[in-house]
Amino acid sequence: MKRTIGTVSIAALLFALAGCSSGGDDMTDSHDDVELTVFAAASLQAAFDELAEEFAAEHENVTFAPIVYDGSSVLATQLQSGAHADIFATADEANMEIVVDDDLVAGDPITFATNELVTAVAPGNPCGIESLEDIAALQDESDAPVVVMCAQEVPCGTAARNLLELADVSLDVASEEQNVSAVLSRVASGEADVGFVYRTDVQISDGEVEGIEIAGADENPNVYPIALLQGSKEQAAAQEFIDFVLSERGAEILAGYGFGAP
Repeated sequence: MKRTIGTVSIAALLFALAGCSSGGDDMTDSHDDVELTVFAAASLQAAFDELAEEFAAEHENVTFAPIVYDGSSVLATQLQSGAHADIFATADEANMEIVVDDDLVAGDPITFATNELVTAVAPGNPCGIESLEDIAALQDESDAPVVVMCAQEVPCGTAARNLLELADVSLDVASEEQNVSAVLSRVASGEADVGFVYRTDVQISDGEVEGIEIAGADENPNVYPIALLQGSKEQAAAQEFIDFVLSERGAEILAGYGFGAP
């Protein structure tokens, strides 16, 4: 039976945080060393690095194994194949449902952020692209721009194809990447002229790419759920980190990287 991926209310969050800070099972009551393993969507890298760093600074007995960032579909497949992790955070509900359906999740996943797809181009937008239709028109020319996007099973790839379908636009794609970081890298390096990435990716690129808004993207955002995994041997500590991601401070950090509220 499928569990429901829901959003967290402020009241529920405060209750959860109160429970984590006062109960006898609170991880912070223990002096045992804890190492957490997190699998997270590639687009979360900058935000989750900061979240983990701040959480570890406030919990002296907690460390993080190098966080595994990749396309959500890649990570889901790894978990299905027996890879160990305590926490899973995806860039869509579909890949979270994959691990839910395999009974790999403890409790219900909770949506903690949203994101929007944009078109990434070189600084100054040398091709003059303002819409998906502009990209399609340029592909008829001899010096057509090189277009890259995520593979279809990856959330950024699914989102890009949905927006192209809504606009009734078809594009010739030079390559399909397994995560959004690879798409961003190809545009930033000049290997590609156009790529479909998240608004947050443009923000962390430090000016290496420029983002062009896509019509309809704000009405069809990607949602990001997070979940505690059944195989975790550090469930108390893992749940505290999840609570931190869901907290007001966690939301503040995520917003700083351009993520929207759930």
